[in-house]
Amino acid sequence: MPPWWSPTRHADRRPVLVARNRVKTALRAWFEAGGFTETEPGALCVSPGAETHLHAFATQARTDAGEARDLYLHTSPEFAMKKLLAAGEEKIFAFAPVYRNREAGSALHAPEFTMLEWYRAGAPYETLFDDCAAFLAEAARAANTKTLRWKDRTCDPFAAPERISVSDAFSKYAGVNLMATIDDDGATDRAHLAAQMHVCNVRVGDADTWSDLFSRVLVQCVEPHLGNGRATILCEYPVAEAALARAAPHDPRVAERFELYACGVELANGFGELTDAAEQRRRFVADMDEKERLYGERYAIDEDFLAALAHMPPASGCALGFDRLVMLATGATRIEDVLWTPPP
Repeated sequence: MPPWWSPTRHADRRPVLVARNRVKTALRAWFEAGGFTETEPGALCVSPGAETHLHAFATQARTDAGEARDLYLHTSPEFAMKKLLAAGEEKIFAFAPVYRNREAGSALHAPEFTMLEWYRAGAPYETLFDDCAAFLAEAARAANTKTLRWKDRTCDPFAAPERISVSDAFSKYAGVNLMATIDDDGATDRAHLAAQMHVCNVRVGDADTWSDLFSRVLVQCVEPHLGNGRATILCEYPVAEAALARAAPHDPRVAERFELYACGVELANGFGELTDAAEQRRRFVADMDEKERLYGERYAIDEDFLAALAHMPPASGCALGFDRLVMLATGATRIEDVLWTPPP
């Protein structure tokens, strides 16, 4: 196959790339009509996040004297945008290039991609459900389609999304009683969850943690059923799987976290944002301890971010994989097909 920059191949790719531009223009207009301010978060950071399974690109900043400081390319603009909320911004969005290592080679993953991230100060996190539904419709109209597609799956972008809790989805699609494995304080019971794996034919390894088993059931048994025919809002994640989200007021075992699915593809991840700096630090340390156990590395904690949390108002925020949305709106089968300049 000729390189992406060859005139003939570019001519084949160009209609989808122009559709990408139309989708971005439509979403930007939606935000501006809603009183949002567009921001441009910088990509360099002292900590790329504290999620166990996300991996960053490391670099160094050097002074004229040659003194070096370790930095990273951000995996999300989240920390920077929350600092803007602490500074006084109330409704903000960004189309941010982000960078994630160990994510090359998949049809849905690229080491560099665009994250659409937005925040609403003072808004309940359910407001983000409606935002996501609006974006599906806006993307479809901009791409001149009535159907979102991913391989052999379809989704009506104009239909109201289904809403289902994680616990109900585990029960419905895997026969697993998830809440019975979570204590009132959010602590998880690995043995209790492992004992249920025979119900859904999910393997259990001796070294598997509760989180490992949770993820395996989600990916193998639940996700294939989500976003078929219409989009799905999968909400109320266990607090153990929501490091940056606040606990739900009606049940301390679950958090105000949701994910948006269409055609079985995860498109967005949203939170009612945690603003308790001490609790956030505890979660960061726990996640980095697990990262060090699994991968032999850990990232520094962004102390400036924790300091900003003391000034951050109650807020809700969401991150949406913009390239994936364009894929579904144009029927593209690989993420490289919707990137103007695919990664090497």
